[in-house]
Amino acid sequence: MMDSLPYILDLAGTSVFALSGATAGVRRKLDLFGVLVLSFAAANTGGITRDVLIGAIPPAAINDWHYLGVSLVAGLVTFYFPSAIAQRWNPVLLFDAAGLALFAVSGAHKALSYGLDPIMATLLGMVTGIGGGMARDILLAEIPTVLRSDLYAVAALAGAAVVVLANVLQLPSGIAAVVGAALCFGLRVLAIRYGWQLPVASADRGRSGDPDEAAEP
Repeated sequence: MMDSLPYILDLAGTSVFALSGATAGVRRKLDLFGVLVLSFAAANTGGITRDVLIGAIPPAAINDWHYLGVSLVAGLVTFYFPSAIAQRWNPVLLFDAAGLALFAVSGAHKALSYGLDPIMATLLGMVTGIGGGMARDILLAEIPTVLRSDLYAVAALAGAAVVVLANVLQLPSGIAAVVGAALCFGLRVLAIRYGWQLPVASADRGRSGDPDEAAEP
């Protein structure tokens, strides 16, 4: 069971990120092909990036048909039955938060299994988590959520750090994965609910006098 844990987490993350990508595509009124492309890109970009960086070639997303199958099924279901997606919360944000959590812990777990040190494994967990959302937003010509949203990359770092710390302390990896994913998901949802965020850049910060006055080099 523990040997298959990264694979299970990967497929689970693939499915929910595929739903987030497909839902975003439906909202932007893309055609069927566009929705499926967005579904696959959102679901697999983070995992492909992780596998290339650690030398797991070819990446699992293009070497195992299950990844493509899960992505396409999620895209088709969302395209033909959009009303089946929950309406109380923004479904793109909820699915994105779930995918972020699952990929953050699976990315860190796989990085550790390939011998990366704890710091780099934590960072790779974050990269795995944010990759799909970035691909989705870029394809939709939007500023990626990770660059403007409430505790996005920070939540992924926290979830990945739990997995890495548990590995260093030789604690059960299954429990660590659950705790790490729950922490990441909880932080992200709470940040959405209460507007928690890091400081935002302001063009006027540090300037005084006439706002139209050109800044000195």
